[in-house]
Amino acid sequence: MQVMAEFIKADLTEDQILPVLRQLLPILLNILGAPEQHSVLTRARAVGVFRTCVETLFMVKQEHPQAVKEAAQSILPAWLDAFKFLLNIDPRQDVEGTPNWDGVALRIQIFKAGFALDMIQVPFHRLLIPALPDFLSAALTHLTTLYPAYLHHYVLAQATVPPPSETTDSETRHARGREFWTDDSMGKLVLALTQWVQITKDDEEEWINNANAFVAQEAEEAMSFSARIAGIDLLGAIIDGFQSPAMNTMQSVVQQITAQSDVEKASGNPSWWRPLEAMLAAVGGQSESVLEWIDDEAASGRQAQIQIAPLLQNVIPNLLSLSDCPFLQGRAFVFASQYTKVLPVEMAGQYLQATVQVLEASEANVPIKISAVKAVLNFCKDIDDGLLEPVAPRIAKAVGPFLSVTSEDTLSLVLEALLTIVEIRECAWMTQDLASSLVTAVLDIWMKNNKDPIFISLLTDILASLAGSKATGVYETVVKQALPILTNAIMSSTEREPWITGAAIDLSSSLAQGAPEGGLGEGFVSILAPSLFLALRSVEDRDVIQNGIACLTTIVRKDFAQLQAWTDPTSSRLGLDCVLEVIAKQLKSQDESGGLVVGDLIIHLLRRARENVLPVLPELLNAMIGRMTTAKTATFIQACLSLVIPFAFLIHNQRDTVLDLLESANVDGRSGLDILLQTWCENEETFQGFWAQRISTLALCSLFASGRPSLQNVVVKGDLIIKPETRNVIMTRSKTKVVPTEFTRVPFPVKALKLLLRELQSGGEAASRRMNASDVDSDDGDDEWQGDDEVAAPEGSSRANELAFLSDLLSGPGGLPFDNDDLLEATDDEDLKNDPVSQMDMKAHLLSFFKDCAAHNTNNFSAAVDQLLADEIVVVQQVVSS
Repeated sequence: MQVMAEFIKADLTEDQILPVLRQLLPILLNILGAPEQHSVLTRARAVGVFRTCVETLFMVKQEHPQAVKEAAQSILPAWLDAFKFLLNIDPRQDVEGTPNWDGVALRIQIFKAGFALDMIQVPFHRLLIPALPDFLSAALTHLTTLYPAYLHHYVLAQATVPPPSETTDSETRHARGREFWTDDSMGKLVLALTQWVQITKDDEEEWINNANAFVAQEAEEAMSFSARIAGIDLLGAIIDGFQSPAMNTMQSVVQQITAQSDVEKASGNPSWWRPLEAMLAAVGGQSESVLEWIDDEAASGRQAQIQIAPLLQNVIPNLLSLSDCPFLQGRAFVFASQYTKVLPVEMAGQYLQATVQVLEASEANVPIKISAVKAVLNFCKDIDDGLLEPVAPRIAKAVGPFLSVTSEDTLSLVLEALLTIVEIRECAWMTQDLASSLVTAVLDIWMKNNKDPIFISLLTDILASLAGSKATGVYETVVKQALPILTNAIMSSTEREPWITGAAIDLSSSLAQGAPEGGLGEGFVSILAPSLFLALRSVEDRDVIQNGIACLTTIVRKDFAQLQAWTDPTSSRLGLDCVLEVIAKQLKSQDESGGLVVGDLIIHLLRRARENVLPVLPELLNAMIGRMTTAKTATFIQACLSLVIPFAFLIHNQRDTVLDLLESANVDGRSGLDILLQTWCENEETFQGFWAQRISTLALCSLFASGRPSLQNVVVKGDLIIKPETRNVIMTRSKTKVVPTEFTRVPFPVKALKLLLRELQSGGEAASRRMNASDVDSDDGDDEWQGDDEVAAPEGSSRANELAFLSDLLSGPGGLPFDNDDLLEATDDEDLKNDPVSQMDMKAHLLSFFKDCAAHNTNNFSAAVDQLLADEIVVVQQVVSS
C-alpha cells in the first residue's frame, strides 16, 4: 500500500492518472469492506491510498474537469457510505479487551480522508456536504466514547498503551456543518475538548523537571503536537466559526467542570485538579477572542453569556496557594493575567502582589515559577503603571536570578518579562545596585549566546532601557560596568568572529541611546571610540559596518562635542577626521551595506558640526555625487537616495554655497547639479521618514525661488505618457518590454512645482509612499519575474477630485492636524522629531509659497505653471485665489 501511494504521487503522468484510478479505487474499496480477508492495518492503509488518490484527482481537475467530475460522482458516494458505516461501529470495541488498538488506526485514516475531501475544492467537498453532519456526529461520539481509555492510559497512566496506537487529530475548516451545531452538540464537544486537554502523566513528569519543555508546549510557534495542543486549537477554530453558540456553551462547561472538581476534591480523588487545569488552559488560550466578545456584547447593550469575572473573584483566588498542585496553581496565575482587563483595579493589585510573592519564594518549583513569570509578562501589558511601579523593583530583583539558570525557550520568556518590567515608567524606579546586577547578568547571557539574534535583540533593548533610566546614578553605573567589557569584546574579536563585534557594537549603541540630555558622560568616547573606529576600518562585515555607523551616528547626535575633542591615540587624528574617514570609505565602497545608513550619519554630522565641516564640504559633496552615479540595483539606489537628504538639508540652510559647489563639480562629463537633480526628481516619492520628506519639500521650495539659470537648463523626468495601447491595461514587466514605459521631459522648475503640488495635495502623507520596485533593476537578476502586485497605468486625477482639493486642505490626513505627532515616522529619532522642520506648519508654508510666487512671478512662475498638466493648473489657480 505504501508503494502504491508513492507510485500514484510520483510516477503517474496526467494522462495515466484517471484510467489507473478508475480501476484502483474499486479494488481499494473491496479491501476496505473485507475485514475477514484483510487485517485492520491493511484496510487502514487502503484508506490512506484512497486519500492520496483524491488529492491526485484534484491536481488534474483543471486539465480534465469533466472526467474528474464524473469519476468523483461515480466513485466517492460509495466510499462515503463505507466511511459512515465503519464510523458508526462502537469505537470502544477497538480499545477494550483487545491486544492492540489497530482499529483506531483505521478510524484515524477515515477522518483524515474526510477532512482531505472537505479541504479540497469542488467537486469533492460538494459531495461531502450532505454527509458532513454524520461525520461531525461520529467525531463527537468518538471524542466522548474514547475519552475513558485516553484518561486511563495517558492522563493517569494507569496502564500501558497496547501497541500500535496513534493519537487523535482533529481539525475544523471553513465553519461548515452549521446545522449540526446545536446547543447540545456544541456543549458536548466543548466538554470533550477540555477533557482531552488534560495534562498527562508523562507531561507532568517531564514538565516538573524540564522548564524548556514546559514553556515550549504553550508557545505559539510550538513545533510539537499533542492532544492538548490540538484540543486548544480546535476550540479556537470553533469560536472563530461559531462564536455566539461557542461562547454561550463555554459558560456552562466552565460551571460544570468547576462544580465537578469540587466534588472530586472532596471525595479525595488525587487527580481532581486535572480537569480544572485543562478548562483554565483551554479558556485562557482563547482570552483574546473572549475579551473581544465581551466588549462587543457590552457595546451592543447585551450581557455576555460567558462570565469571567466570577471565576476571577470566587474560584481562582482559592487556587493560588495550592502548592501541592503546582500545575493548577501556576495555571491560576496565568489565567488571571490573561484576563487582567476584566479585573477590578483593587483585585488586579492583589493578584500582582500574589505573583510577586511566588517569584520571591525559594521553595516554589519549576511550573509555578515559570507560570509566575508568564503572569508578570501579561500583567505588565495590561495593568496601569501606577500599580506596577511600586512592585517593579521587587519583580526585577526576583526575575534577575532566573537569567543565570535558564536557557532556550525559558530564557527567552524571562528576557521578555524583564524587558517589559524595565520599561515600566521608563525605569525611573531602578536602583544602582539592582542595575549593576542586571547588567552583569545581561552581559553574561550575551557571552554565552552571542550568535542568537533573538537573544541579542532582547538584551539590546534591556540594556537601552537600563541606560535610559532617569534614576540618579543609574546611567553612569550601567555605562561604567558594561562599556569596558563591550569595548574589549570589539577589540579582541577577529574577522573570523564578526558576529561578536557586530553585537558588541549594537549593545554599546544601546548605552549611548539611553544617555541623558547632558551628553554621554565623561570618558564614554575615549573608551569606545578606539575599538569602534578600528572595527570600521578593518572588518568587512555587513552587521559590523551598519551597527558601527549607527553607533557613530548616535554618538554624534548625543555628544558631538566630546567626539570632536577626542584624539585617536594610535593615529593622533581628531574625532571629526575619523568620522569623515569612515564616510569617505563607505562612499567609495562597492558594498551597499554602509551606504544604507551613512546618509543618516552625514545628516546628523552636518546638523551638529555645522561650520566645523565647511573646510571639507567640497570634498564631501563630490564624493556623495560620485556615489549617486554608481547605482544600478534597487538596493544601491536606496543607499544613494539616503545621500539626497543631506543635500536637501544643506540647500535649505546654505543654498547658494552648495549650488556653487555643485555647478563646478564634474563627474564623467556631467555636472554635479544635474546628477543630484536627476536622482532627486526620479526618486523623491521614495524618501523614508517624516523629517526627510519635509526637508526635501523645503529644499525644493528654496531651489525654485532661487531663480538660478543653471536650474532652468536641467531637464528631468516628467509625467508618464499614456499610450492608446496601454490605457486601462495592467502593465507587467513582460508587457513593458513590448511597449516600453515612457515619460515626458520637463525643466527642473516645472518638475519642482509638480512635486510641491503633490505634497500639498497629500497633506503630508507623501512620507509614507514607497518605491515601485519595477522602476529599477532587480538584485536577483530575474528580469522575467512577473509579480502579483501589478500596477495599472494611471489615468490622472479627475476633475471632481481637483474641485474637492481646497476643502481637503482644511485638514490633514485622516482629519488630523497637519503637524500631529502621530504622523511622524517611527524611523525618525528624537532629534528629528523635535527639529523645527518637523514641528512647522507645512501646509501653511506651501500655500504661502505658491501665493508669493504668483504675486511676484518668482522665477517666471506663470510660464512654469503653463507647462503643467491641465488638472494641475486648475489646482494652482484654486490655491493662489483662495
